[in-house]
Amino acid sequence: MERLPITTIGYERLKIELEHLKNKERPAVINAIAEARAHGDLSENAEYHAAREKQGYIEAKISDLEARMSRAEVIDVSELANDRVYFGSTVVIEDEEDETQYTYQIVSDYESNINDKKISSSS
Repeated sequence: MERLPITTIGYERLKIELEHLKNKERPAVINAIAEARAHGDLSENAEYHAAREKQGYIEAKISDLEARMSRAEVIDVSELANDRVYFGSTVVIEDEEDETQYTYQIVSDYESNINDKKISSSS
């Protein structure tokens, strides 16, 4: 099984998301299904079908997160040397025309988010 590098912060975010799905979203959708069932005929019950669809999405997301976490190789970036650019590095890029500087962190595909200034190590 291939190990997937992930930062400590990224792993904690996965854990929080998984916990939220299991402890908040899953019970809420189970209650929504039970409530929709109480309304009668399931074949024409849009609330029931929507709740079942949401349940499928939540269960798939839980499975995906559990799979990612089981293959995760948590890397503490604070312990890495800063003499090269590799996974976990924070890099500063300077635009030569106007000398504007941009700071990015090199992270896993799962953590990448350009709005958070995190770019994938595979990009």
